[in-house]
Amino acid sequence: MNKTDKIYIAGHSGLVGSAVVRLLRKKGYTNLVYQTREDLDLTDKTAVDHWFVRQRPQFVIIAAARVGGILDNDTHPVDFLYQNLQIATNIIHASHEHKVEKLLNLGSACIYPKDSQQPIREEYFMTGKLEPTNEAYAIAKIAAIKLCQAYHRQYGDNFISAMPTNLYGPGDTFNDSFAHVLPALLHKLVVAKETNQPFIKVWGSGKPRREFMFVDDLARALLLLMDKYNSPEIINVGTGEDINILDLVEMLKTVVGYSGEIVLDGTKPDGMPLRRLDVSKLRKLGYKHEYTLLQGLTETHRWYMAHAGKAIKEKQRA
Repeated sequence: MNKTDKIYIAGHSGLVGSAVVRLLRKKGYTNLVYQTREDLDLTDKTAVDHWFVRQRPQFVIIAAARVGGILDNDTHPVDFLYQNLQIATNIIHASHEHKVEKLLNLGSACIYPKDSQQPIREEYFMTGKLEPTNEAYAIAKIAAIKLCQAYHRQYGDNFISAMPTNLYGPGDTFNDSFAHVLPALLHKLVVAKETNQPFIKVWGSGKPRREFMFVDDLARALLLLMDKYNSPEIINVGTGEDINILDLVEMLKTVVGYSGEIVLDGTKPDGMPLRRLDVSKLRKLGYKHEYTLLQGLTETHRWYMAHAGKAIKEKQRA
């Protein structure tokens, strides 16, 4: 991509999209286009088609999606399946119709089977049953991957799909009901510290192991893929490192400065026992993540306290 090429970032205000925008601006890209949800409903095919007619982007990055944690996924499977299918199919089809030069479709590590051999290699895709707690979201992401591959096979479109691991960082969703595990824990620990709670409850056994990637590292990887990767086959994006949830909580306690106890709630689901991606394909392209987990958590906590953390202190004063 050249610095003046028109690049459309779908989902520009979300966790991933905002990181991509920050990186592109930092590197001097001057022709970025995006729309707010109020101005462009990505689930509306006609609206998306009309927008592409007007804007004519040369490159497209799909970072827009209905996302959430285990509870949200398990409670609203229709929303996760239907809305994500609409978003992906509308953008991918419009990109084909209006001759976009290259499209990057952002998938998810949850597309892989629940009982995948670890670390998870790209060829394990569609070789077993999915994790039930996020099956609807995973199926929508699988459909988007297959649609990109179909456009490549039938029409030769340069549509690629990247599978990121668990992400976190500035701009994430921080609450107990809808957030992913890391931001939900960060939020819970900050609230517990500010309100002097003697303990917090953590879902599950604390034993599941997860891989976490700071979102600015992901943005760097996506830009590399836009420049160097042109295969319709999926490619993993992650750190290749994992940590169990209890150790993650302890690390977050240190970052937040919370001194209370951790109580494990075994009545709540664990999700997959282990998920770590094999990122050898990405590393062969010359990529290596820059942020350690501790550095990323510290940056995320700093951003959180400057934004969402203000509301907690204001409520406390009231």
